[in-house]
Amino acid sequence: MAQTPQNSKDSASAPVVAVLGVGQMGLVCASILLDEDRTSAAEGSWTPPHVLMWGHSTQEVGDLMQSGKSDRLPGFRLPDAVRLCMKDADALANASLIVSAIPVQFVRSVFERLRPFVPANVPIISVSKGIENTTLLRPTQAIAAALMDNPDKPARPLGTLSGPTVASELARCLPATMVAASDDDGLRQQIQALFTTRYLRVYPSADLLGVELAGAAKNVIAIAAGVLDGLNAGYNAKSALLGRGLAEIVRLGTAMGASSETFYGIAGVGDLATTCFSPEGRNRSLGEALGKGKKLDDVLARSRFVIEGVPTTRSIMDLSRKYKVEMPITQAVNAVLFEGLDPIEAIGMLMTREMRSRQG
Repeated sequence: MAQTPQNSKDSASAPVVAVLGVGQMGLVCASILLDEDRTSAAEGSWTPPHVLMWGHSTQEVGDLMQSGKSDRLPGFRLPDAVRLCMKDADALANASLIVSAIPVQFVRSVFERLRPFVPANVPIISVSKGIENTTLLRPTQAIAAALMDNPDKPARPLGTLSGPTVASELARCLPATMVAASDDDGLRQQIQALFTTRYLRVYPSADLLGVELAGAAKNVIAIAAGVLDGLNAGYNAKSALLGRGLAEIVRLGTAMGASSETFYGIAGVGDLATTCFSPEGRNRSLGEALGKGKKLDDVLARSRFVIEGVPTTRSIMDLSRKYKVEMPITQAVNAVLFEGLDPIEAIGMLMTREMRSRQG
């Protein structure tokens, strides 16, 4: 597999994008960045970036170098133009943009390791979904903290790319939409330009808090949806769960200062629906296994992937206490995961809650 940047008449001026993480989203992000099937508006001026990839496992990076394939994403082949890097410094030395596809609970340790090589002021975007345990920081905030920035006033532009995106479908170029969120307008535009193709439409948002929180909290509701699948509770129950789960997320988000509109859009209800219904959703699949009587530790031990919703459930529970927001579904999921509550009892607990005089 060739490991040199692609040729282009504008190659010298092309941006250099470093993708950190060789999991599913890291792989598809690298592929999208080099996809020449652009929209008509971008065709005339589009110049492919130089794309470099880094992973913490030298074994996994080495296998990718040899074959361009990963058993994390069957049927996918990494574009030949992607340069895979074994050394930390090589991946970041000339980067003009960094894409973080690192699972949220490992973001801090990875960026602390890479901190000496991260160029000053280079923008960073995250495609991970979760909330860091203990600190309750969102992915971009955890990145800022690891780089010794103020999480609330980082020294560089930070953003996220989020939405209803099953990685295997993106790998097959099936139609999808995402949201590019950042406090920095220039970064939003840059993300749009780099990731928009004929099959992937990227919308901008200034609500970084809302988009990141929506992506994290929906994983908790997806575990509950999977429990219903495992119990064969039916579509009526599952649809009701999505509606009530969305209400919980909106309550928390608005209490934290996010825009309610964010949660009713692509990054909110759109991502929630995909995660709860897709058979490939890791969080939904974990919930289904629990509903069928499997033990959490056994499911996690057999999974090749990080299941972000498990640790994020703890964080969302902590946020609900901090902001004094009622989140009964999240509370039930937390009890099933960490307090030994039987999934059937959890459903019964939700169904027998005190009646309310209005929806909300």
